[in-house]
This record gives sequence, C-alpha cells and structure tokens, in this order.
Amino acid sequence: MKIESIKVGLLECNCYLVIKDNYVIVIDPGDDYDKIINKIKDRKVVAILITHRHFDHIQALSKLEEKYRVKVYEKSNLEEKEYEIFPFKFEVIYTKGHSPDSITYYFKEDKIMFVGDFIFSGSIGRCDLEGGNYKEMQDSISKIKKYDDEIIIYPGHGNKTTLKEEKTNNIYFQKEKLW
Repeated sequence: MKIESIKVGLLECNCYLVIKDNYVIVIDPGDDYDKIINKIKDRKVVAILITHRHFDHIQALSKLEEKYRVKVYEKSNLEEKEYEIFPFKFEVIYTKGHSPDSITYYFKEDKIMFVGDFIFSGSIGRCDLEGGNYKEMQDSISKIKKYDDEIIIYPGHGNKTTLKEEKTNNIYFQKEKLW
C-alpha cells in the first residue's frame, strides 16, 4: 500500500491518497479540488473517508463526490468495527475529544492510522472548539495507547509520527489525568 499526502487549503490540511493496485481511497479532501484530482490521475477512486467534519477537512468533498460517485464514510454511517472496500481493509475507532464525530481509520495489515486532528506529532487536537471535550479526548488517548507501538500515525496537519514516539514523548500520552 502506498500513501500520498497532499497539503490543501489555508490551514494546510493533509489530504491522503491511500493507493493499492491502482485503487484509491481519499481521506479528508480539505480543499484544492484540482490539486487532489491531479494526484489521483487515472486511478479508480473507491471511497472517501472523513475523519471529522471541520471545514478544513471537507471543502473539496462535494466536488469529489460528484466526480467519482463513491460512498463517503464518516462517523454518521460507521460503527466501530472492521470494513473492507475492494483491496482495502481497515478498522474504525471512535476517537472523540477534538470533535464529537472524530474517528480514526486503522489499516492493521500495514500498521497505519489516519487520525485527523486527534493526534499530532508531539501534541493532540484542540478540545476548546464547539463540540470538543477534554474528558472524551482523555478516553480516546487511553484507547489508542493499547495499540502496537510500531503503528505509523498520519495526522490531519503536520508530519507523520509513530505511536511509540507519541507514547514516549507526547506529554498528553504520559499523564493519567490531562485536565
């Protein structure tokens, strides 16, 4: 599986293309529709995954839906379980805190997580925006800490990291009670 990252929009949201056997899943098409479709090229888009519905993660969504006519997966139509779309297998994990609809997509075979604004390299997403909740963020961190250290984390903004790096160096992962 190949991951291509595209920085989109004024807030430089990471839009990801997850590619396998010429099939593509688009994750968080935040903006810059033309930039995204130019990276997709002639590959077959099979789904769009949304980590949460903050504006900087969905501004190109409606145009992509119209162009590719594929299902959009998000918290409103997903349960915490495993899914399979063509050659892709992933688990959905509810990771509320940054927003009530925040979810993580875990591709277990490849040890990769797409976390939106839940985790950043060395930090976590804001909980002071509408719908954010510090207690739910703490519960989500406790849930994610149980996963394999070798997992690569692809956040909604900034650089990728590993779960081991965050467990070791991210202050929010080291405290029992955050707030």
